Amino acid sequence: MSEHIYKTVELVGSSTESIEDAVQTAIARANKTLHNLRWFEVLETRGQIAGDKVLHYQVTLKVGFTMEEA
Repeated sequence: MSEHIYKTVELVGSSTESIEDAVQTAIARANKTLHNLRWFEVLETRGQIAGDKVLHYQVTLKVGFTMEEA
């Protein structure tokens, strides 16, 4: 079959290190239960601040994966 059908889900990843680490954390966790992950889109970024320091990064992602044959 040459056509691909994609399903999307929204994930929220978080990290104390960086935005990139928050993305990687979300994708790594999703990969444990979802198969055929193909792409992601960053929808939103947020962070928690205490004083003059960033404590937490949070990223909302839309992740697409190909559906398996029925």
